[in-house]
Amino acid sequence: MKKLINDPRNVVEELFTGFVAMHHPKYRFVGDAKNIVVKSELKEDRVMLLIGGGSGHEPLFLEFIGEGFADGVCQGNVFAAPSPDTILTATKALDRGKGVLYVYGNYAGDNMNFDMAAELAEAEGIQTGTVRVWDDVASAPKDNVSERRGIAGDLFVIKVAGAACHSGLELSEVVRVTSKARDNTRTMGVALAPGYIPGETKATFELGPDEMEIGMGLHGEPGVRRGKLKPANEVVDEILDLIIEDLPFAAGDEVCVLVNGYGSTTRMELLICMGRALETLQAKGIKVHHSLIGNYATCQEMAGVSITLMRLDEELKKYYDYPGTCPALCQVPTR
Repeated sequence: MKKLINDPRNVVEELFTGFVAMHHPKYRFVGDAKNIVVKSELKEDRVMLLIGGGSGHEPLFLEFIGEGFADGVCQGNVFAAPSPDTILTATKALDRGKGVLYVYGNYAGDNMNFDMAAELAEAEGIQTGTVRVWDDVASAPKDNVSERRGIAGDLFVIKVAGAACHSGLELSEVVRVTSKARDNTRTMGVALAPGYIPGETKATFELGPDEMEIGMGLHGEPGVRRGKLKPANEVVDEILDLIIEDLPFAAGDEVCVLVNGYGSTTRMELLICMGRALETLQAKGIKVHHSLIGNYATCQEMAGVSITLMRLDEELKKYYDYPGTCPALCQVPTR
């Protein structure tokens, strides 16, 4: 797979360097680390939000730093968790005495390394809280939800978490509100073609030219069903049925909707899928508070989409609507 890169071993450092150069002076590196970025101006007396995970899913996580969003981000190599030392360095750079909230996807490497960093931070007198995102309906049954992966639902959870931090809530309250957002968020995707890790010649997975896989993960983890490609409306209906049954969502609920592309998916496809999703939700009596399309949680040039619903109550709506902007997403009026 052809890519416009230099040395594949340096892609993370170079993508971070490009980001900081583009957005100077709003963001800065922490010391000599080229995979940690924080806001240049950090306000005192509030909880700070640190997000992170493997690289290769841009704009997740790097471009979700901003006002009303994350205060810092640290990433590992492509599809690899950041190291405990990296996370601790970012934590120490962010802490202003009120603690630091960690939000990241529920993967074994991230869980282990963020937990280790939390223990190290505690030894240095820094409070931390953790919310792992596990929105992927396909990755584990309902009665084992904490084993699920975190995918595009990260966007909604980070949005709420950032607002809660910027609102001045104490750490325990920030964790509670963010956990509520996570627990009301569900995602399911469909893959049409694989992505390629920089420097590798083999795809992340294989699919036939007329095949799709419902529920495949961002790294090519197995989904729930593989079969022949179907029209967009049928695919959206199948995905939404699985999402709605899982929480469950019901008539009278109010939700945010994200149709996320995996990297190479066109806006034409995303809009077609969103149109069907909104039509289906309306028919089921589910009110849409805000809808959003874009490539936000990707796997290089992987083709396909995921659909995310987050159920709102008045508290979550307040934090979701909290003013905010980041390089990946500007706050837009609600529907």
